Amino acid sequence: PQAPSARKWPSKLDPYKERIDGYLKEDSAVWYKQHHTAKRIHDRLSEECPGFDCSYSIVRRHVKSLKEQRRQQRANQELIWHPGQAQVDFGDVDVLENGQMRRKKALTVSFPYSNDGYSQIFGGEAAECACQGLKDIFEYIGGVPDVLVFDNATGIGRRMGSEIRETELFMRFRAHYNFSVRFCNPDSGHEKGNVERKVGYNRRNLFVPIPEYNNIEEYNRQLLDRHERKAAEGHYRKGTKIDTLFEQDRKALLPLPAAEFDVCRYLCVKCDGYGKVRLDDRHYYSTRPENAGNQVWVALRAHTVDILDKDWHQLVQHERQFGEQRSDTCDYRTSLAVLMRNVGAWNNSGIRELVPQGLRAVMDAQTRVELQATINTMSQLSVRYSFETAIMALQEGLKVNRTAFRDVAVLAARISGYGLNTKPEAGPDLRGYDVLLRRGEQTC
Repeated sequence: PQAPSARKWPSKLDPYKERIDGYLKEDSAVWYKQHHTAKRIHDRLSEECPGFDCSYSIVRRHVKSLKEQRRQQRANQELIWHPGQAQVDFGDVDVLENGQMRRKKALTVSFPYSNDGYSQIFGGEAAECACQGLKDIFEYIGGVPDVLVFDNATGIGRRMGSEIRETELFMRFRAHYNFSVRFCNPDSGHEKGNVERKVGYNRRNLFVPIPEYNNIEEYNRQLLDRHERKAAEGHYRKGTKIDTLFEQDRKALLPLPAAEFDVCRYLCVKCDGYGKVRLDDRHYYSTRPENAGNQVWVALRAHTVDILDKDWHQLVQHERQFGEQRSDTCDYRTSLAVLMRNVGAWNNSGIRELVPQGLRAVMDAQTRVELQATINTMSQLSVRYSFETAIMALQEGLKVNRTAFRDVAVLAARISGYGLNTKPEAGPDLRGYDVLLRRGEQTC
């Protein structure tokens, strides 16, 4: 006997099925919340195809069958993950940084075998951020996973068909730590489902309530320690504690290299007319006004941007900016040399805004010659010590009406060396010499 089979009859919808397939293929490149529904397809066919007289129910049944076929093609396959293998992804988190609400990127590394995971937050998903986060996690766990699986949209590289293109910094980082890498297919986040769930899990547990900090690097170090409480929980399926399973992961890790990797990208950039450099197409950072039109070296890191001169000496360090909006980061302390040659610009200079109110009022009342001498003192002491030390020394000098360079320089040296209020050391005990001197007097 043969199994019964339904007889297939011609359908009035047959001439339009190819067009319906086209509608659904278009949806693959569109946000899922704006995909075609069966009702919308029926309406479009009625509007675009003269003579279309199929009912909505016929269209709905056909669309349902097509979507079921596609769902079967995307069926999940349970994968086997061995100890020492890891998945990497970024997720969005909100934080209070220096009192301001900001949206950051949380780099998460999860180990599917043990279900353990670690997170670090950064301003963006650039290669410097990804490599710095991986480096910090590697050093914390004491080893390197032999395989890392990445999303296709991270800043370290992506898959273009059968070709994988990595950034230069990540290629050097991967060669240094000697791990292998795999990238998911485009729009296939389900291929690394463990880290996708871990990103959401850490967001709900590590970042609720919204964390508040002033120093992102210090907060990241604390974040690594906070995973221990969750690692003490049981595995959702294996019935063993996560930290116990992670010991198997740890045994399979590659050893850390003997030399440390400096996660930094060096660029040679030309300054504009104000002595500023533009990075990432929309973020501007000040160097020195005298660098206008010249080239400077830039050391680009995960959290900072260092401006270097031709001899690789640091001119200024800025906090790195991320995002789609233009930013303009200025450090007016670098304009002291130019202000010293043009003291007439004092009232509208950025330096004036950095000077405390009391000292600012005194400098506002100075003659041109006196103001130039004060700015010269400020400039020389900033180079020798720091801008903050120069300001403190000038303030202390004003208290005793001693603002000459030699007097303020002594104050700056004391502030930089051991502080103004440090008690003098007792020194050696000289009472023995007093005894000897008295004996000498008696002999005479």
